[in-house]
Amino acid sequence: MRKYSYYIFLCGLWLLLIGVLELRPVRWDMTDDKHYSLSEASKNLLRRTDAPIEVTLLLNGDLNAGFRRLQRAANETLEEMDVYGDVRCTMYDVQSHAADSLGLNPIIIHEREQNGKTAQTTVYPYALMQYKNRRAVVTLLKNTRGLSGEENLNASIEQLEFAFMEALHMLTQNETPRVVILEGHGEPDEAHTYDLMSVLSKYFQVDRGAIMANGDSTKVNVHILDGYKAVIIMDPQTAFSDEERFIIDQYIMRGGTVLWALNGVQFSNQVLQQEGFTPIIPLELGLTELLFRYGIRVNPALVQDIQCLPIPVNVSSDPQQPNLQPMPWTYAPLLLTSEGSPITRGLGQVMSTFVSPLDAVGGEDGIEKRILLATSTASRITASPGEVDLNDLNPDMTAFVYQYVPVAVSLEGVFASAYAHRMVPEGIETDEPIRKTGVRTRQVVIAGGSMLLNETQRNQVLPMGYDRYSGMQFSNRDFAANAVLWLTDSEGLIRLREKSVALRLLNDRRAHQERLKVQLVSTICPVAVLLIIGCLVWIIRKWKYEK
Repeated sequence: MRKYSYYIFLCGLWLLLIGVLELRPVRWDMTDDKHYSLSEASKNLLRRTDAPIEVTLLLNGDLNAGFRRLQRAANETLEEMDVYGDVRCTMYDVQSHAADSLGLNPIIIHEREQNGKTAQTTVYPYALMQYKNRRAVVTLLKNTRGLSGEENLNASIEQLEFAFMEALHMLTQNETPRVVILEGHGEPDEAHTYDLMSVLSKYFQVDRGAIMANGDSTKVNVHILDGYKAVIIMDPQTAFSDEERFIIDQYIMRGGTVLWALNGVQFSNQVLQQEGFTPIIPLELGLTELLFRYGIRVNPALVQDIQCLPIPVNVSSDPQQPNLQPMPWTYAPLLLTSEGSPITRGLGQVMSTFVSPLDAVGGEDGIEKRILLATSTASRITASPGEVDLNDLNPDMTAFVYQYVPVAVSLEGVFASAYAHRMVPEGIETDEPIRKTGVRTRQVVIAGGSMLLNETQRNQVLPMGYDRYSGMQFSNRDFAANAVLWLTDSEGLIRLREKSVALRLLNDRRAHQERLKVQLVSTICPVAVLLIIGCLVWIIRKWKYEK
């Protein structure tokens, strides 16, 4: 009886365990890259939702192997999200007219089949996410210039969690955060910052304004910037006053974030186009001491790079019959992005013109500095004062001896105030003492405003990073958006862009050549193993019972 009681106890314990697992499934992610696990930031965001999250996957239909892999990864991510929130996923075989009504552009895939024919497939790599009465479009495919199709698909799978969480974060926000682009120092007009404002308006309310109005003698409150999640200082041309520097400094000490896009030298594009050359001199903005205290210095020089954009040059000797040919313009470097930061991970090259080199200073200040953008392995630094000449199209290649010159850096840590041992400026209204040290916060310094500007053509705004001469689109838009998102990210969602999935590609040629061999091994070996096991069992039983 005791023996049967033991078995009954084990059965009851097993049934209890099954019941517990039914109520709360236990999940173990045994993969090296934790591909099937969500981050704590994602889990917390999902737990805060109080209504169903409806997701409609438009990536459906007759897909090739690569897009089926993306579809499967999207489904797996949504299933993992459903563990921590009420996520309801449906598949929808989208029709072209339905997608056009949503403003979604399809991806046309051209593939060559084994019989030599070319097949064309239309794919909509999107998902529609709805929470309460709000809806957002999630782009599943990241198409980075310079990467192969497999690499782009792998990068898209890496970014799936971030794509879904970014959309959900926007849908769950009760109040739109605000950022401001400072004016009053000769900054570019709205026509040349229109695309930047358009990109940021997806996430923020973007304001423009000056800290101090010209000719206004009234004092400015030190908390004038406190309502903004980030301040963008965009390509100023004239110096900041002492009062403005103090307000920016104390804003950072209170935890504010700043995106600096500054030129190290002063030049004139108009003179360059008209005269064919322009002098370059150091640009005095009055911000050198401020940035030095924060751990960075924008040098008064220009960077040249062999890896650069071309410009059209007239090579004809007859002025009546111009012959424009593309020639490399080393003052327009194509910048490399770092894989070590969530701002630039997975991005392609960033287009720029007339950028300056950066130096990190104060190595013992505890500030975490990461290089975001850098030049190639063949660069040159032109000091100021100097001159930029359009005829300098065949420079001495032996002079390009610098490698990976940084031109954009992120800073994170507790910064020291530049006004720690100074008086409050006269034009400041405040009843508080000067904050000598701040709280942990972030800054991004870009040594060139051109990266965040857009060109105009025939009164039409061109996208940031679009080169109208070559027709190529670079990653400036994504870089600008990621930089501001990183500055304002208090929940750690931007770090989801650091997620890495190992790319394990199949050798198509070897798979085709060894197809018969693989088929035979995969069908015969299991049967052979079973036969061997059966024979061993028969031999053991015969030996056992013959004894």
